[in-house]
Amino acid sequence: MAQDFDRAMREALADAVGFVAGALAGWWLGRQFGIDFIATTDWNARQMAGLVLIVGGCGVGRFVARKLMLKDRP
Repeated sequence: MAQDFDRAMREALADAVGFVAGALAGWWLGRQFGIDFIATTDWNARQMAGLVLIVGGCGVGRFVARKLMLKDRP
């Protein structure tokens, strides 16, 4: 029972850290391309591309964090 709780807590921490770090990385990447989704109120193709970068960063960050934080655990 304690091992299940420990594993669940590690997974939750990996998800949270990966999600936030990935979102920030996606936002930063968008800003490097000149697309700042957060700062504008327009809804056009550029803003949608910025949103896709942020959402994609969330997924990639979560995947990478899980691989790094849970690699040596069963």
